[in-house]
Amino acid sequence: MSRRHDLEQHRHSLSEIREIMNAMKTLAYMETRKLTRFLDAQQAVVANIEAAATDFLAFHGDLVQETEPAVNVYLLIGTERGFCGDINRRVVSQLEIMLNAEEGSETSPVQLIVVGHKLHLVMEEDDRVTEFIAGASVAEEVMTVLEQVAQALALLQSQYGALTLQGLYLSSDDSIATPRLLPPFTVAHDQPLRYAHAPLLNLSTTKFLLELTEHYLFAALNEMLYTALMAENHRRVIHLEGAVHHLDDESDELQRRSNALRQEEITEEIEVILLNSASLAIPEVKKQKRGEWGTL
Repeated sequence: MSRRHDLEQHRHSLSEIREIMNAMKTLAYMETRKLTRFLDAQQAVVANIEAAATDFLAFHGDLVQETEPAVNVYLLIGTERGFCGDINRRVVSQLEIMLNAEEGSETSPVQLIVVGHKLHLVMEEDDRVTEFIAGASVAEEVMTVLEQVAQALALLQSQYGALTLQGLYLSSDDSIATPRLLPPFTVAHDQPLRYAHAPLLNLSTTKFLLELTEHYLFAALNEMLYTALMAENHRRVIHLEGAVHHLDDESDELQRRSNALRQEEITEEIEVILLNSASLAIPEVKKQKRGEWGTL
């Protein structure tokens, strides 16, 4: 009885864990649906800014000048919570691959901005990290993260001057994306002009490019953060789905073992009943026989 009771207790505990994990999976799925709307709009904004920059630089390409950056900044976007596989390890591995490829060449110093608590745990002893930022758990928190990233970039720019910025995060196709955000635009000399005349501006060309760069950086960072959060929740759904199936299988196995023990208990109870019946029947037979001898 105690063994079956222990199995039932274990099965009950697994059932409670399953309910929690299934609720987490449902919340992650709902977040992906919400993020889809945010991401579609943000990608459209980025595409429009890039198109405007292409048209502008087709006539004012001389404004884009190659300068040696004082520091190379990498924005690593990991996960704030767990149950989403090896995303953080993959981001770190991709960073090391990129840095190893540049080893031996004359490159500027490296500074890292790390987003996400779980990624923070992986890189907390890395001296190259200049800022740890808590990641977003839901779409509504992305703007707060973006503001902190912007503050970290402004601080680095005030310290070093010119810098490059490259992001690393899990994209929607399950690969580690590495887009370059600063410098933001390149001049496509081999592309045909879409318009015969340069765009009419109310600002000077230099000021327009600076403001366009600012808008682009804001929109591109938004897109990166939304994409990373979307990928995190998608992986969490898959991870928790597998965990729920595993718990279901283990619960079914415990149920089979419990049923087998219950059958053994029933068999033992029947045997006890039969033995008791047999022991009660023997005195009755003896009594009947004594009665028969008395009549003789």
